[in-house]
Amino acid sequence: MKVKDVIHLLEDLAPLAYTEDFDNTGLLVGDQNAKVTKILVTLDTLESVVEEAISKGCNLIVSFHPIIFKGVKKITGKTYVERVILKAIKHDISIFSMHTALDNSWNGVNAMILEKLGARKKSILIPKIGTINKLVTFAPAEKATLVREALFNAGAGNIGNYSNCSFNQSGTGSFKGNEDSNPVIGQKGKIHFEAEMKIEVTFQKHLERKILDALSKNHPYEEVAYEVTTLNNTNQHIGMGMLGTFETPLSEENFLKHIKQVFKSDCIRHSSLIKKDIQTVAVLGGSGSFAISAAKAAGADAFITSDLKYHDFFSAENNILLADVGHYESEQYTKELLVAHLSKKITNFAPALPGGMVVLSQENTNPITYY
Repeated sequence: MKVKDVIHLLEDLAPLAYTEDFDNTGLLVGDQNAKVTKILVTLDTLESVVEEAISKGCNLIVSFHPIIFKGVKKITGKTYVERVILKAIKHDISIFSMHTALDNSWNGVNAMILEKLGARKKSILIPKIGTINKLVTFAPAEKATLVREALFNAGAGNIGNYSNCSFNQSGTGSFKGNEDSNPVIGQKGKIHFEAEMKIEVTFQKHLERKILDALSKNHPYEEVAYEVTTLNNTNQHIGMGMLGTFETPLSEENFLKHIKQVFKSDCIRHSSLIKKDIQTVAVLGGSGSFAISAAKAAGADAFITSDLKYHDFFSAENNILLADVGHYESEQYTKELLVAHLSKKITNFAPALPGGMVVLSQENTNPITYY
């Protein structure tokens, strides 16, 4: 198995197409065609993590946070980022990062938080715009079923809990091939009218190449007519943050005790108590102050996130309980999520190895300590 094979498996969970613009995900160090020995999964790629990879025979590190985030102009070993890059290259270790692609995934960071809390997953807090495309194409009536099924098999036509969704309309198409054409139907140089079916399907943005490949391979015409447009429809399964519900409401005091235990936090910073039981909870792993207004608008009783500043707590306005559990603490279970996903998928690619092909890093990379 090669690095690119692992990347494909990871993109099944969180396509990189949904990475935020400011982010730097993907293969940051290494060769995608390199053969993988073992995979080490970590939250952060520090020098100690690279040393762990070396000691455990792992030549691919799958990291949540990208070690290369801002521009690197020199690699001389003066900073921890430069030292990590140098050490990884020296030992032929590739580094791949997921970050906001996994944040935006329906089964990603925030779904894992709700699972750990024992809350039922409900909906995306801030749906990501521009992630749904629509394809319109035209096929001979007698070949329309073949084309439509090929598009469905490639992932088109999936809307929420429904699949094989399309709109179809009969009509008449016309075309005339020039001297260099090789028409399947009709003759070159003569205008031809054909009974056709207009087929419309929507699809997730990251599937565009796959969808168009399926269209090209299964459409009978030499020149395929189609158009792709981006929709502003709300995507139900891609976006930042998530809403969940507890089957039994918790008092604010029990809620705070519960999240402190779940996240193993030494300190929970929170806004004033609102004298209300907590049933609907919004969560956003990592820095989530930008989502406070969305959590309030969604009717959440509480919002769990991290990195809240002094004035952020005022914005609760006694309408919601804001709880800052710590950045590392909010994302710590991401490692387990990635290990479980890869371990399940990878058995189809690689033989069993002593200790497993996928290794959970034992390094605590939290840079914050409490006195």
